[in-house]
Amino acid sequence: MTMEVDILELSERSAKFILSDASAAFANGIRRAALSDVPTLAIDDVNIYNNTSVLFDEQLALRLGLIPLTTDIEEFVPVEECTCGGAECPACKISLTLSAEGPRMVYSGDLVSSDERVQAADQNIPIIDLKEGQKVVLEAVAHMNYGYKHAKWQAGVACGYKNMPIVTFENCDECGACVNECPKNIIHIGPNGAEIAGDDILKCILCKLCASVCEIDAITVSEDEKSFIFTMESDGSYTVQQLIINAGTTIKEKASRLGQILESL
Repeated sequence: MTMEVDILELSERSAKFILSDASAAFANGIRRAALSDVPTLAIDDVNIYNNTSVLFDEQLALRLGLIPLTTDIEEFVPVEECTCGGAECPACKISLTLSAEGPRMVYSGDLVSSDERVQAADQNIPIIDLKEGQKVVLEAVAHMNYGYKHAKWQAGVACGYKNMPIVTFENCDECGACVNECPKNIIHIGPNGAEIAGDDILKCILCKLCASVCEIDAITVSEDEKSFIFTMESDGSYTVQQLIINAGTTIKEKASRLGQILESL
């Protein structure tokens, strides 16, 4: 059986789609891969040469580490997977510098990268508010790694899914109780009784309040075990389309390695 993907919404940072003819294990695998198995760049080391701001060095470094950086998964690799053997070459290490003097607000866009392909995903993230006479001079070193090592390497920031809802109405007496009870306001009284029109079924949260309030048991709420409504968001390291593709590629590579291991036993 071939899986199907129906795109409902797609932008640079977010997507909503329906994955059909798939198992719950595979759907959860896509979610987990997008959160923790797709490597991305993040600031990992900070060399601070001058900091007369109100922030301690550790606080400043923490803020820098949480700034998403644009990443090319084909050009950069984690340090432990790099052919340099841990010497930290341009394929696994990127340097960004920051030099600023107050009074001014310092933003992520003020970071100057040694590689034009690596920039702050958002240029307007506040880093620190410098007052008159205050200075910050530093070098931030970014490495590539995985989300399961630390949250700062999570390219996917909001990845989740739910089963496709199935709501059926039989012998409805049109009392309207379910209409008033539905928290998503998607049930309406039609020519043949209560109904959910068109794509409104996608808004159903499977709370089953409509079924519990129906005194004649005319409503059945269930879920399609092989169909899932996905929502995904990227932090800007990749477009959400690249994030989903990279997550699928990661699962494919892991399955291939597992097959090779089993064949060698």
